[in-house]
Amino acid sequence: MPPPSTAAAVSSIIRPTPPPALSFHPIPLPQIRRSAGAASRLVAARAAASGARGEGDAETVFFDGGAHYGDLAANLLLGLTLLWLPLTLAAVSRAFILRYRFTSRRVTVVSGLSGADRTDFPYSSVTSVVVVPRFIGEWGDIVITLKDGTKVDLRSVPRFREVADYCLSMAAAEGSLVS
Repeated sequence: MPPPSTAAAVSSIIRPTPPPALSFHPIPLPQIRRSAGAASRLVAARAAASGARGEGDAETVFFDGGAHYGDLAANLLLGLTLLWLPLTLAAVSRAFILRYRFTSRRVTVVSGLSGADRTDFPYSSVTSVVVVPRFIGEWGDIVITLKDGTKVDLRSVPRFREVADYCLSMAAAEGSLVS
C-alpha cells in the first residue's frame, strides 16, 4: 500500500476541480431593427431618398449575410480537381469568415476568424457602385469606390443587384455620387 501522501496526490489529480465561477457583463449594443419585407424596404429607400429620414431614427438593416452558398457549392465541386483547389480554399474562407451588412446609414464588412476586422463607411463617402455578375447571374461582386479613391470589393454577394441598387439610392440621397 502506498504512503497516504502519494494516494492523496493521485486522487487529487484524478478528481477534477470545479471550474471557477465566472460572471459576464454584456455590453449593450445599438438597436437595429429589420425591415419587414421588400415593400417596406422600397418605402424606406424612397423615404430616405426624399430626405424624410431624421437623425434620431433607428438604423434599419436592408441586407445582412455572407457569401452566396452557390459560390461555395460550385467551388467545392470544382475543387475535386487539384487545379481548382486554391480557389476552393478561397471560397471556403469567404463562406465562413466574411459578413456584409447594408443598413440605412452605412455599409459594414466584417471579416477575420474572430470577426475583429471590421470596415464601416457611410453612404456619403460612396462615389460609384459597379456590379459584376457571376455564375449566370445567381450571385455577383460589388465594387464600391469611396471618395478617397479606395475600392471596396464585396465578393459573392447574394441578391447583388438589389443590394447595389439600394446602395446607389442611399448614396444618391446623401448626394455623394459622381456622374
